[in-house]
Amino acid sequence: MGDTLSQSQWFLAPYCIGMKLRRLRTEKRLTLARLADETGLSTALLSKLETDRMIPTLTTLATICRVYGVGLGHFFSEAKEHSLSITRKITNPGRVRGAVSNTRIALNPGIPGRRMSASVLDLEPGSVNVEPQADEDRALLIYVLDGTLCLEVAGMIEKLETDDCAYIEGDLPLAWGADGHNHCRVLTVTPGPRAAGDADSHNQTPDREPQSLQIS
Repeated sequence: MGDTLSQSQWFLAPYCIGMKLRRLRTEKRLTLARLADETGLSTALLSKLETDRMIPTLTTLATICRVYGVGLGHFFSEAKEHSLSITRKITNPGRVRGAVSNTRIALNPGIPGRRMSASVLDLEPGSVNVEPQADEDRALLIYVLDGTLCLEVAGMIEKLETDDCAYIEGDLPLAWGADGHNHCRVLTVTPGPRAAGDADSHNQTPDREPQSLQIS
């Protein structure tokens, strides 16, 4: 019996039934107690189903589907595609003596056709990066991990401190740099490359590589 249950759990794992059950309940803003009243099932049983400690029967799942207004296909639809990219223990080469200034580390390289590109950029003091003018449907998110970032958008200058975030859309002229005499580290997220292939699979080059301009 134990082996059969193990095989069933292994087979059903990719469908993430427990996670889908919990997400539906959260979206409907229902407590386990309220869902138990609606379905006639116990809160203990519902909790086990949401945490994948028990496999639901089709009858049980159909009862829950009736409350949520979804079909059984919601739980058994096959994923069309899946990508996972993990970058562990990002070092800070921009703070190592002799390292190239304004070093960019791609966080999700090697995934062709990805929908977004994320990078960590180390900015050296005394230099500024000028981003190319973006198309109308381009967007950029900047999150300051460390230091102070001086951000200039269409002539307007803003200073972003650690944990500040900026989101930009459109084709406004954009420039940024480390403020003062200290380094600055930022996380940037942009839409993925439109063309086929992986732009930053070689030398970790980003989709919108900034040009370095030295401040005198």
